[in-house]
Amino acid sequence: LMTGIILLLWGSFRGNHNASLNIMAFMITGYPLIMMWRNTSNRAVGSVLANSALLHHRNVRVLDTLIARAILEISGATIAQVVLMGICITLGWIAMPKDIFYMLLAWALMGMFAIGFGFIICSISYHIEFFGKLWGILSFVTMPLSGAFFLVHSVPHQVQQYLLWVPMIHGSEMFRHGYFGDAIITYEDPWFLLKCNLILLFIGLVMVKNFSKGIEPR
Repeated sequence: LMTGIILLLWGSFRGNHNASLNIMAFMITGYPLIMMWRNTSNRAVGSVLANSALLHHRNVRVLDTLIARAILEISGATIAQVVLMGICITLGWIAMPKDIFYMLLAWALMGMFAIGFGFIICSISYHIEFFGKLWGILSFVTMPLSGAFFLVHSVPHQVQQYLLWVPMIHGSEMFRHGYFGDAIITYEDPWFLLKCNLILLFIGLVMVKNFSKGIEPR
């Protein structure tokens, strides 16, 4: 919804006519991506207690409820992104993507990141109730570091090396590279993002396994 409002405002004021880069395309390839992993992690907070009644079923585990909720959030974000881009392309506000496959790969990697990260956030919030309330604010603060509102190439070189340690930035850079192609310079490393995802998933699964042992259905 917020992305749509931003795009509507830019479309009304024709902001993209005053810049070499279509600002509407820039926003639509950045903001929805961070909202996917942010919403997934936010929904993970308190999800165990919210779905504890389902644990009465013998074959339902805590991990199953977390995965189901994450898939639901990612699916919703994916549908919203496709519809939004489809509308903007149809109206002529943005051009067709240069490499759809590369964009899909970036989206899938960030979906993987969202699941692993959500596992960790859920585990911490289960043990520390205050963290669950605090995470909503912290996740908002981390948004500027996600790469949604800037390109790594646009920041000073001495800052770039530190930014590239942030996994989300690689997802944003990769997604935009798929859309804009060679029109922009990006610094993504898909393998770095994949390795970070695997580490997050491993840590998240271990944490979920440990805290789910003592959970009883309500």
